[in-house]
Amino acid sequence: MNTIRGLFTSMDISASGLSAQRRRMNAIAENIANVNTTRTEEGGPYRRKISFFSEDRQGVEIYRAEPIQGNELDVQFTDGKHLSGGGQQTVDQRFSGVNYHQTRDNTEPELVYDPQHPDADDEGYVAMPKIDVVQEMVDMIAASRAYEANATAIESAKSMAKKAMTI
Repeated sequence: MNTIRGLFTSMDISASGLSAQRRRMNAIAENIANVNTTRTEEGGPYRRKISFFSEDRQGVEIYRAEPIQGNELDVQFTDGKHLSGGGQQTVDQRFSGVNYHQTRDNTEPELVYDPQHPDADDEGYVAMPKIDVVQEMVDMIAASRAYEANATAIESAKSMAKKAMTI
């Protein structure tokens, strides 16, 4: 069971990256779609969604081998089964995926003079969302490339697993 879990760890990490980038793309698409939304259920203009990520360190143990009497080891991190006798083994919690988080931009909205707009205040200014479409498109390209990289990593892991089964 441990071997099977180890075989799919890289796929699990990449899958969490795929999910996080998909959710990031959804937030970017929503930001672009609401670039001119001046009235929301919460009141006021649409607030831009900001995506960010953090490490998920749950459930993965990787052993670090310490040198024995000055002998150096080539591998700094490995699975516990690769270490036999001698040497100290310490367990580290290592990166096991990506956690997706989202917040709203709480900066003051941009005021645009448009006295004909139905949401204009007494002075003729309309509170508009602070969304830069060019920046959103750049973020979308970055998310798309990160998604492709994770998909390629999954395909590579799948290919290696398939080749290992033929040995």
